[in-house]
Amino acid sequence: MPTEPRRPLTDPVRRRLVPVVALLLLAPWAAECSWGGFTLDDFLPVLVFLGPMYGGAAILIRETARHLGAGWPTIVLLAAAFGVLQAGLVDQSLFNPGYLDDTEYADTRAAAEATLVPGLGFSLRQAFDYVGNHIVLTICAPIVLVESFLGSDRRLRPWLGRPGLAVVAVLYLLGSLLIFSDSGRKGFLASPLQLTFAAALVLALVAVALLPRWRRPRPRRTRRAPHPLWVGLVVVLVHFGTDLTPGWPGVGIALALAATVGGLVAYWSSRAGWGQRHVLVAGSASLVTAAAFAYLVPPYSPASPAVALAGDVAVTVVTVALTGGAWWRLGRTSSDVHVAPS
Repeated sequence: MPTEPRRPLTDPVRRRLVPVVALLLLAPWAAECSWGGFTLDDFLPVLVFLGPMYGGAAILIRETARHLGAGWPTIVLLAAAFGVLQAGLVDQSLFNPGYLDDTEYADTRAAAEATLVPGLGFSLRQAFDYVGNHIVLTICAPIVLVESFLGSDRRLRPWLGRPGLAVVAVLYLLGSLLIFSDSGRKGFLASPLQLTFAAALVLALVAVALLPRWRRPRPRRTRRAPHPLWVGLVVVLVHFGTDLTPGWPGVGIALALAATVGGLVAYWSSRAGWGQRHVLVAGSASLVTAAAFAYLVPPYSPASPAVALAGDVAVTVVTVALTGGAWWRLGRTSSDVHVAPS
């Protein structure tokens, strides 16, 4: 849905680059570290090697939506397109049954193969996890957090012009090519049918994301939006409900929960009183949940209990600092400014 008419980029370059750099670094950390995938020693390499790809994608998606005057439906759909692009065409983990065999998650292969899609050879369970995590952790949560630290006059405006977008696009392509190399794909190459399916799905999601309907104004409902914490609660429930049962029934429950909660949040966003605090809670609830569960999952590579715990504690500290700081910042800026329905 619409945010505000596009205005010229009048802020000093340095002022506009601060949120760009923040998003460039936060996206890879949220995508790979926030849920316990890497130990503390690996945080910096993750930011350096995955920042151009994950951070570049987050910046390009955010800037596309803001330049168009579109809102969160466009961002979410473009994030889904990125998730399919990443897992289906870049590292091709979506189609590689042995992608996690050299990690601490090798034992998840049997559960994944229980939901193989006939003819296409990918697990719908893994597709939900991979693409869903890219939507909520790689793209949406970082954008929400960075925008919440900004004043209401800068929050929904573009940060980059064409030269800046071109630089970010080059960074993203180089980062993606690095992962597309044999080491990133782990020597696997999907079949032409699988690659065609993934590419067609990416194009379809991008086409829907760019529809003019997401930029048309929509009147607000008279009923007031619920307290932001209720919004966060329903988002967290999706995470608790997606692993209730294995196999196809579990995937059905996960998809139904995600669709229901997404529809409910969209409905609430059309009510009076919906503001940036609601957006912050909705966007960061998944990050907070991932950080909480980091203590229960192992990192990709074997690590001693002490090293793993240090990484999990670091994740907690960073997550609390980011979400708490964003909430505090909204209290000092125009947090009562309403956000367009989405």
